[in-house]
Amino acid sequence: MRNLLPFFTRIPVKGDFERVRNELWALPLLAPLTSALATLVLYLGLPLSNVLAVLALYLTIGLLHLDGLADWADGMMVKGNRERKVKAMKDVNTGIAGVFAVVMVLFLQVYSLPFLPFYALYLAELNSKFAMLLALATKKPLGQGLGAYFMGGMNRGQLALGTVLYLLLLLPVIYLEPRSLASLLGLVAGAYAIRISLRNFGGLNGDCIGAVAEITRAGTLVVVAFAWQWI
Repeated sequence: MRNLLPFFTRIPVKGDFERVRNELWALPLLAPLTSALATLVLYLGLPLSNVLAVLALYLTIGLLHLDGLADWADGMMVKGNRERKVKAMKDVNTGIAGVFAVVMVLFLQVYSLPFLPFYALYLAELNSKFAMLLALATKKPLGQGLGAYFMGGMNRGQLALGTVLYLLLLLPVIYLEPRSLASLLGLVAGAYAIRISLRNFGGLNGDCIGAVAEITRAGTLVVVAFAWQWI
């Protein structure tokens, strides 16, 4: 897991790039670390804790996935064939679609948290990291970037081990609070993002995988917020 930290978080440790793609199964294990500071903020109940928690989260994971979400949204909104969509996604300039997507994801996260228990961001991050693993498991790279490199190391064994880890990290929370089972529905958002990415671009690159991570996290928080109110 240590080798994953420099590439999926801003935690200042050194990792071996050559070993990263052989340790993708450990992505769910990052969730307790990436959500720790934000969870502490929510647990302490500080003023504006929902805003501070989201800031703490991005302080830990960085803005790379948000940048990917913006590029992904720009590509998705372009009319035309796949080539035009991929070209728009790879454009260095961020369009209005990208800005809108980023604002909406941040908005949904910030305004969901007041309705949720303090460990909600842990559940959301766990889903986010597992959704990234599912995206990599498609083995349908777009281009020759990091996404393609990581997909080259994915296999059924890594996916199976990652799934077991995901369930082991999720089950204790469900045992303590059965309503947390609703968080599983958050994966639907990630699965849908994967599906429409493949349909529109013909494959997944780093921007697509970043978008999957962000959409899954926001979707999980929204779903759990509704569950907490209705169940």
